[in-house]
Amino acid sequence: MPVYNFCVSVDDAFMKITHVIRAEEHLTNTLRQMLILEALGHKPPTYAHCSLILGSDRSKLSKRHGATSVQQFSKQGFIPAAMLNYLANLGWNDGTPKEIYSPKELMEAFDLNRIIKSPAIFDMVKLTWINQQHVRVLPFDEIRPIVLKELSIGDNAILSSSDVSANTDPSFGDFLNIATKIAQRDMDLTTDTNRLVGICLQYDSRQSLATDPHVEEVLNDALIPVIEALIDDFSSGAMPNGLETNFSDLWKGYMKTLGGKLGLKGKALFHPVRFCLTGRMSGPDVGDQIRLIALAQANIKSDYPLVTLKSRIDALRSFSLDEAKKIVEESKAKQQSQ
Repeated sequence: MPVYNFCVSVDDAFMKITHVIRAEEHLTNTLRQMLILEALGHKPPTYAHCSLILGSDRSKLSKRHGATSVQQFSKQGFIPAAMLNYLANLGWNDGTPKEIYSPKELMEAFDLNRIIKSPAIFDMVKLTWINQQHVRVLPFDEIRPIVLKELSIGDNAILSSSDVSANTDPSFGDFLNIATKIAQRDMDLTTDTNRLVGICLQYDSRQSLATDPHVEEVLNDALIPVIEALIDDFSSGAMPNGLETNFSDLWKGYMKTLGGKLGLKGKALFHPVRFCLTGRMSGPDVGDQIRLIALAQANIKSDYPLVTLKSRIDALRSFSLDEAKKIVEESKAKQQSQ
């Protein structure tokens, strides 16, 4: 320790260090280093000591509590701005209820006098929430490359890394844009990308019937005319297929026409259409999902279990309202017996 204190003191002096901010464990070293610097004729820097960061069990944070390196947190889906925000919040606050800061805001607000004396608890739930707040407002040109990277890694990757570098299809950029929009909407961690995009590319209405209590809202006689209209419009080409350059406008016009034809509007129209075409009762805009499905066919891995719009319409052809109601009732009975 004598050698350590001497070396760091000399190093601070020659590096012209003005502030030393470190953990409270160094409190005992501070007086020694100040005495060494004064003996050598150097002015000591300003020292500040932060309280320790503890794990959920209130013991000193260590590897047994999970990730401890920046790289590990990055692989888990946390972005730098969120990590900086959360770590700053652990031992400091600006005296206001504000919790979300950009790096620039932190630099402007930070004051050593506001450092908290009591130990902070490292909370992964809170860190994830702060990450969510940051990723959902990232500028599109910043989140887009993150989504591209995530789509090509992991066991459930939608793109292959070789396809990304070699893909020359002019629709690839459009696919990535709509995938980014969909992923960012509900993203907590960047690693959520493949799951969020993948849900839209797949189709499992039976799963929704068995697990989503809201699905009963559309299981009535009014659903059948909606199904018949969707099948007819797809077959005749009246329904936009998702590949049109002006698809967004065409889809809005189509939904308006469909509502007029069926005498439905609002939730009475949108909910059954969503269930029929996506297999779910909630999620991203239905038009965005149709666009994603259409563009995916030429751009994702060939072995990915994509369910095309045609396949979804074919599933509607064999849809049975009575069978759907039966699945819901069986699921409810099973849950009540558990």
